[in-house]
Amino acid sequence: MDSAVSESLFAPRQPGPEDRPEEKLQPWQLDNTRAPIATKIVVAGGFGVGKTTFVSAVSEITPLQTEAVMTRASEDTDDLSATPDKATTTVAMDFGRLTLDDDLVLYVFGTPGQQRFWFMWDDLVRGAIGAVVMADTRRLADCFPALDYFESCGLPYIVAVNHFEGTPGFEAEDVREALTVPAHVPIVIMDARNRITVVESLLALVGHALDATPA
Repeated sequence: MDSAVSESLFAPRQPGPEDRPEEKLQPWQLDNTRAPIATKIVVAGGFGVGKTTFVSAVSEITPLQTEAVMTRASEDTDDLSATPDKATTTVAMDFGRLTLDDDLVLYVFGTPGQQRFWFMWDDLVRGAIGAVVMADTRRLADCFPALDYFESCGLPYIVAVNHFEGTPGFEAEDVREALTVPAHVPIVIMDARNRITVVESLLALVGHALDATPA
């Protein structure tokens, strides 16, 4: 299959928290007697919805990113109407880590958004406790494949509506109705650039996954 990106041309890492000071070791890394709970979370959604930004904003380590420069070959397959300044795309995954309360470590994996990379999803999702499905209200239909995927495999998920500057705001229930998301699935309004709202989204997913786990 021909790829619509030049995988040999890798872009520099997106500015994610460059304000991230030196990556300090967490307490659980310094104490051999401690064994924190490690969990895997997947972040999915359409092309350009903010998955890489989401992972970068929350990761306490320099995130692993597999960004490749987009080329003209992708013009017919990737819709840039909502993100005209986007010059790179994820071709494998994004990866970051977040420690909560020294006892819970979240390993966050961002999936590639384009359809030609969906074959990787089964491997990325294996072992995950849940997923964050990111949505852009200008292109809600782009998140339907992710919603269908997690519904079909039975993995708990939440919907995180990434609010872009200059776009109308919508209530969570309006988005629920538009996407026909079941009532028990949390929907959060967030900003993928804002670490606090990203952490809140992850906490909402962890809580939902725990509720969905049989006692």
